[in-house]
Amino acid sequence: MSKRVLTVDDSKTMRDMIAFTLRQAGYEVVEATDGKNALEALAQSKVDCIITDLNMPEMDGLELIRRLRANAAYGATPILMLTTESDSEKKNDGRAAGATGWLVKPFNPEKLVQTVSKVCP
Repeated sequence: MSKRVLTVDDSKTMRDMIAFTLRQAGYEVVEATDGKNALEALAQSKVDCIITDLNMPEMDGLELIRRLRANAAYGATPILMLTTESDSEKKNDGRAAGATGWLVKPFNPEKLVQTVSKVCP
């Protein structure tokens, strides 16, 4: 059975690229447009890994991670940040919120698949 990954990004182009890359590697992909939409999607179906952008309307990636880490069902789920931000202060904020890892856009498709398969075996 394939692993299910939730990708959260307000850019449809970015969601499409992530989804295409992961589907090619055999993952099932669920998409959400922002943190609020992601929480609604997670209420409908369980996922094995979450990839979220940082800067989004409604609810940003850090707030999404904090809310998920406060929920016992997602306390141990791998959550990767995929964002244009590469600032070490932002990375520290991500780690403090509970992010498992950090990837910078534009992403390398092979590295994305490699990272997802490492955190979500």
